[in-house]
Amino acid sequence: MAKVLVFTEVTADNVKSVTYEILGKLAGNEVDVAAVGQVPAGAVAELAKFGAANIHSLKGDNLDNYSPEGYANALKEFIGNGGYDYVFAGSTSLAKDLFPRLSGMFDAGMASEVTNFTMDGGTFAGTRPLFAGKCLAKVEIEGPKPHFVTVRPNALGMPSSENAAAGNAADASVSAGEIRAAIKEIIKGASEKLDLTEANIIVSGGRAMKDASNFKILEDLADTIGATVGASRAAVDSGYAPHAMQVGQTGKTVAPSLYIACGISGAIQHLAGMRTSKCIVAINTDPDAPIFTKADYGIVGDLFQIVPILTEEFKKIM
Repeated sequence: MAKVLVFTEVTADNVKSVTYEILGKLAGNEVDVAAVGQVPAGAVAELAKFGAANIHSLKGDNLDNYSPEGYANALKEFIGNGGYDYVFAGSTSLAKDLFPRLSGMFDAGMASEVTNFTMDGGTFAGTRPLFAGKCLAKVEIEGPKPHFVTVRPNALGMPSSENAAAGNAADASVSAGEIRAAIKEIIKGASEKLDLTEANIIVSGGRAMKDASNFKILEDLADTIGATVGASRAAVDSGYAPHAMQVGQTGKTVAPSLYIACGISGAIQHLAGMRTSKCIVAINTDPDAPIFTKADYGIVGDLFQIVPILTEEFKKIM
């Protein structure tokens, strides 16, 4: 059995869903959860259901806004006092920035973007994609503990059963230390939808969208089925969508349950960002488009005709 800390991020009245995915794989270990700021009461109850023995809300001066130095200093102090063997987190934008810094502070090893792992005998053994997902590497971590691991959201899936633990909630006082470069303001995007990396359903458009205004038909479909809208690099480079929506090797890597590719040819750079999707639906006028070789379901036709039909049919059953 290992002593494990799962770092999570608070979003509105809950925590990142990848936290529950990680907890589901840690059954049989001694698991704590920590977040900077107050963990909501509703989230405490849910975390306890899935195996969190202790839930810590880390509080201190200069921690209201994220800064890599402040968060790293605060977590180093807390982790160092906790005697943890492993520290896990979802591979979010924040964790990608924070965890390499933390592992360096401890002179410890780190496995990033893990898509599966086991903890047999309390020892981590993980799987992570390499070379744009063309192969999978088996990874282990050696050296001083704690070892650090980030897990790709949606890769593990939600736990199929509960593993209730005590769920003791407590505040912990931590220090941000000296912050030489601070973030003064964070401006949230206009969209209220989940970030692409966390979305369970994604509808993406490619160069065939022809214009930014045409993304409205994808947004209508997304609103109907509870999806987030993405775009290919070709669509972004053409000015049809902002870079924040880009899926691919130079954009965001996603692993939703359902990925609907509309007018996307399926260049290798795009496939690198979405090939781990559970189910891929492709809509394209070209029957020889590479995307069809990866799609579970394919529709050869005009997306401007097919997407509105899909939207209306979904409205009948949603």
